[in-house]
Amino acid sequence: MAHLFLKQAKLYSESRPDYPEELFQFIASKTPHHDLVWDVGTGTGQAASSLAKIYKNVIATDTSQKQLDFAPKLSNVRYQCTSAIMSDEELESNVAKRATVDLVTVGQAIHWFDFPSFYRQVKWVLKKPHGVIAAWCYTTPQVNEKVDFLFQQFYFVNARPYWSPGRDLIVEKYVSIEFPFFPVDGAKNTGPFEFKTEKLMDFHRYLAYAKSTSAYQTALEKGIDLLSEDVIEEFRSAWYEDGNDLKVVQFPVYLRIGKVEK
Repeated sequence: MAHLFLKQAKLYSESRPDYPEELFQFIASKTPHHDLVWDVGTGTGQAASSLAKIYKNVIATDTSQKQLDFAPKLSNVRYQCTSAIMSDEELESNVAKRATVDLVTVGQAIHWFDFPSFYRQVKWVLKKPHGVIAAWCYTTPQVNEKVDFLFQQFYFVNARPYWSPGRDLIVEKYVSIEFPFFPVDGAKNTGPFEFKTEKLMDFHRYLAYAKSTSAYQTALEKGIDLLSEDVIEEFRSAWYEDGNDLKVVQFPVYLRIGKVEK
């Protein structure tokens, strides 16, 4: 199992899309100060790298040290492996002191969390008033009609029995997620607000993305390979139908953003 998690971490670092800069500029425009960010569930540091360009310091945490090992090393980013639920003492020691954080971010991970415990921590660390929390997800990749049809079959039919709890929240674009915060300045609600990111992929990287999904890895642990040679051959045929290996793959991104008050 450890080997599978290590492999998944490497696949994440190689194949997962970067988030669009417009997303971070939008979020940053809602925080009065840009001193400290807590990036929760940072994984291999995709969001932390972008946040580090805007904020003075980033504390990037994850429960998987193997994921953190693949994160880029930056002078103003501190990576910290933590337990899923921290005490107030652990929170202060591993993350930050009370009411000192300008922004809490969660990229493609909040659906894993215990909401009551996590939101209590968020309200504990955020500055008051107007500390901001931003959580976003991206949905399935978009290439072309034939490739997308095969991915829908793979993801929504074959892989569905192996989905983790909370995966439906991503399918619903975080519309139904519990989010007890106030709209940020200039917004009528907490979203979701839509963005889009793109990644130039060859077939190998696209396949690596599919293999990095938690449902695929869960099935593999149970001895079931959802991407058998026959399935891969179907993907390969659709991918190369236009004769090109490199393709622009789009990922819709959906953001919930809110602030605390007093």
